Amino acid sequence: MSRYVDAGPGTDTGAHADTGARTDTGARTVVALAGVTKEYPGPVAALRGVDLTVEEGELLGIVGPSGSGKSTLLHIIGTLDRPTTGSVHIAGHDVAALSDRRLSALRAQHVGFVFQAFHLVPGVSARDNVAEGLLYSGLSRSVRRRRAAEALDRVGLADRLDHKPHQLSGGQKQRVAIARAVVGEPALLLADEPTGALDSESGAAVMRLLRDLNREGATIAVITHDTEIARELPREVRIRDGRVVADLRNPSAAPSVATGAGR
Repeated sequence: MSRYVDAGPGTDTGAHADTGARTDTGARTVVALAGVTKEYPGPVAALRGVDLTVEEGELLGIVGPSGSGKSTLLHIIGTLDRPTTGSVHIAGHDVAALSDRRLSALRAQHVGFVFQAFHLVPGVSARDNVAEGLLYSGLSRSVRRRRAAEALDRVGLADRLDHKPHQLSGGQKQRVAIARAVVGEPALLLADEPTGALDSESGAAVMRLLRDLNREGATIAVITHDTEIARELPREVRIRDGRVVADLRNPSAAPSVATGAGR
């Protein structure tokens, strides 16, 4: 599963990814935050000097209570917002060096999002909802729809290609959202409370799917308030009051690709 790819038509970031940047383990660095702060008028300090590195192939949970700063951290990592101070590198790109237009291109090429509320287009088939994830790829509509069908097959929905959102269960809707997020093979998948709107059985199925995608090579960060979910992931980053207060490896969790699974 390739996640460091050349930009397609219309997605030129104007910068070249430092695909040679590696950590001591030899893995490429997908996310590198150093001294990141974020302040809002008030003043409100949402993030206070966050340092965080995520290697290619990792599966981690970013966990904290409401108001801890985890949503702001999601926005910074996902390039939806810029830090007040500090440096942010995503897939080898220095976010500070990019214009808003090029930052949008970087986001479209390298970051996939899964949200609690699914954000599917009503009245549109699962296949076409997933194909939306390739809208700015420069690919033809037929290729986008073919790749969307392949992505839906990967998440176990090959028999639901033409179903519209109202014909799908909550768990199936989240699988469509995950397929849309990974169809472009992004460097990083950010899953924001992916089980929050689901019953326990559907939520467990979604987490199994995320683990399966990680075993295939996807780099995944799950943002959650649920400490049980975080403890089941190979790496657990705890955030409180805008600071990373713990960065733990969970020996009881199945290892991620970056820590040895599948190598």
